[in-house]
Amino acid sequence: MMYRMKPPPLSSPRSSLNQAAAGTRRTAVWDLPTRLFHWAVVALIIALYVSQRINRMDLHVAAGIILLALLIFRILWGFFGAETARFRHFAASPATALRHLLHLARREPDRTVGHNPAGAWMVFLLLGLLLGETLSGLYTNNDVANDGPFTEIVPAPLANFISDLHTILWDALLGAIALHLLAIFIYAVLKRQNLVGPMLTGAKRLPRDVTPPRFASLALALLLAAGSTGAALLMANFL
Repeated sequence: MMYRMKPPPLSSPRSSLNQAAAGTRRTAVWDLPTRLFHWAVVALIIALYVSQRINRMDLHVAAGIILLALLIFRILWGFFGAETARFRHFAASPATALRHLLHLARREPDRTVGHNPAGAWMVFLLLGLLLGETLSGLYTNNDVANDGPFTEIVPAPLANFISDLHTILWDALLGAIALHLLAIFIYAVLKRQNLVGPMLTGAKRLPRDVTPPRFASLALALLLAAGSTGAALLMANFL
């Protein structure tokens, strides 16, 4: 008597996802100071835009000073903070970033702890534009007016250049933000990777063999934040 061998059951998409998830674990990748910095900058950029549109320069300057304090903190945190926040952890060469972009359409397990190579360059671009915007804004709007304390001291061409630079950098910043949002959308569609969720919760699912990053103490973050605030206030009053 002949027996027919039954074919192995076909795995459903749901079971495949469950098998993939079984090889991963929820891993903390973003510390609280980094996440607070990220979303505070988002709120401040909106505040800067709205305050300028409604001609509330007092609010505009206040938001700019707060943003400067946050940027000083983020630069310090890039050297002394959590592993994923440190510049040396995610800095990548242009060639590495290009190779990463060439494989953008490839769906593969997410093994990145922190910023990927292309995202690292976006971080540096955004930080540079934000820092240039805030410093040029201090010059032009330091006394809640159209002129800063150095306007009458420096040559007129330099004063005009700094004022123009403030506008140029703002437009460049908006363009970089648009590119950043587009990248988030592309990663979600092509690679099925959620970049927003981890920046909200601080964690994402990674393969079990991926080593979790080391975090710095919150006490250090508070100390750096206090120093950054003092430095920003000094710059706002004396630059």
